[in-house]
Amino acid sequence: MVTLDEAPSPHNRKAAPTMTARVHEIRSEISWSTASKITVFGHDLVHDLVGNVNLGDMGFLELTGRRPDPAESAMFNALTVSLVEHGMTPSAIATRLTHYGSPESLQGAVAAGLLGLGSTFVGSIEGAARYIQEASPEGSPDVEAAKIVDRHVSAHTPIPGIGHPIHKPVDPRAERLFTLLHENGLEGPQTALIREVARQAGVALGKELPVNVTGAIGAIASLLGIDWRAARGIGVMARAVGLVGHVLEEIRSPTAPTVWREVEEAVTNHHKPAE
Repeated sequence: MVTLDEAPSPHNRKAAPTMTARVHEIRSEISWSTASKITVFGHDLVHDLVGNVNLGDMGFLELTGRRPDPAESAMFNALTVSLVEHGMTPSAIATRLTHYGSPESLQGAVAAGLLGLGSTFVGSIEGAARYIQEASPEGSPDVEAAKIVDRHVSAHTPIPGIGHPIHKPVDPRAERLFTLLHENGLEGPQTALIREVARQAGVALGKELPVNVTGAIGAIASLLGIDWRAARGIGVMARAVGLVGHVLEEIRSPTAPTVWREVEEAVTNHHKPAE
């Protein structure tokens, strides 16, 4: 209990910072503007960036604070292209159904699809990038891979970036990215580590578990210096483009009404009396 003698005197209290002082304590280094100029990470948007960099390079700048060199540009753009489209995935279906219910909100439909990018779809980029970046840089790939595999196998949890229900014994997208990495002279220990994780996981679990596209992206993003906490964002950027395309196709050739009717029919059929 605080006694009256111990209670702080209003005369002795430290003055609370004013609103102006608090505002000066917060800052962002990304972008600032004047009446005639917009600056992004030190680059003039109009004269340095518009017309001089592509969307992938702009994404790299946002994630790293610097423009990529030609090899990094080639790889980052390849990473995003590999995830733009993957057919009627749950995220694409969610986008189409949301647009059917709210056709006036394209952004709402796209957002609905993006909300489904978690540990099962696309978000596994983050998990792969995390265990790669948290591995000891002094450790050998086989030792570090053993730690990663043992941790997940012991916990009975999937290893992010490893295995695919369709693409086996290899994921062609992952192998294409690794080939491009070699062609651009950017190979590093990150790719060796994730390949060793896949090999040891296959041995431990007795099945074919290739490095999948999200695993390759997690490894390459780590090599490019992208923080694992932003790695999932590569997939978010890419899939947003694809989902806009799904909205446009849905407008021109609707699938949502049929999906809705067919699913409703299937899940309620057991309630109907036999003829």
